[in-house]
Amino acid sequence: MDRIDAMRVFVRIVERRSFTRAAEDLNLSRTTATDAVKSLEARLGTHLLQRTTRQVAPTLEGEAFYTRCLSLIADLEDAEGAFRDVSPRGVLRIDMHGTMACRLLFPRLPEFLSRYPHIELDVSEGDRYVDLVREGVDCAVRVGELRDSDLIARPLMMLAEVTAASPRYCERHGMPVDPDALMAGHRMVGFKSSNIGALLPLEFQQDGRVRHVSLPTSVCVSGAESYLGAGLAGLGIIQSPTYHLESHFADGSLLPLLDAFPPSARPVNIVYPRTRLPSRRLRAFIDWATDAFGRSTPSS
Repeated sequence: MDRIDAMRVFVRIVERRSFTRAAEDLNLSRTTATDAVKSLEARLGTHLLQRTTRQVAPTLEGEAFYTRCLSLIADLEDAEGAFRDVSPRGVLRIDMHGTMACRLLFPRLPEFLSRYPHIELDVSEGDRYVDLVREGVDCAVRVGELRDSDLIARPLMMLAEVTAASPRYCERHGMPVDPDALMAGHRMVGFKSSNIGALLPLEFQQDGRVRHVSLPTSVCVSGAESYLGAGLAGLGIIQSPTYHLESHFADGSLLPLLDAFPPSARPVNIVYPRTRLPSRRLRAFIDWATDAFGRSTPSS
């Protein structure tokens, strides 16, 4: 293994905090990954990694070398791409919510893959907060205000949301005419945010300001599909992106509520670590996604 490939192995080990996971990412044996780091340490005359029973962490020298490796690898990929005039290639790991991927990303992907046939996308999904560096993810599509200063964000679109409840719920509790009416015995399905670790209130635009309303809950969930399922079961009022509920409005299993007081549209961003220089395939995906998602209307 040459020096540059050994650097790539070292970078992935630092990011994944594991020889085994890094080796799996790179389709190498664990022994090969271990030997690559040993050769770098021997060449540099210093220990780059600290190994414990639970994880692997860089030493101070390893942290400094990791930063230099990122820069060198990115420069090399750019130089090779410019002189060889080749299309970006390799695996690109993306994390985003599954329903958003199905409705907004996958229908557009044939266009991207036709333009970049040598890029393979590995799309993970979930409602939890993903540590991009530690989990070896290149970028994520995130909804809402960003709080992580270690990430660089590119805006994609604004996402409209709507308030809804099932016919069964409305038969029992009535149809509220304004947010004040919610205080008269209404309930919400609690959604626990993995980002802040607390239940999110309902949100309404009223009289030129944003109003938050917290209601009693019978059930709390932490996943978008469970949240929708609880709403369909009549367990409380929910608020979700419009695209997530359109089919249920069409078949009558959910009813829109308080249309005159909609939640604020939420920003959608594509984010990647500030400490990692983006590869050519990541830059290609970000540029394409910015254009493709930008064609979506706020109500998409």
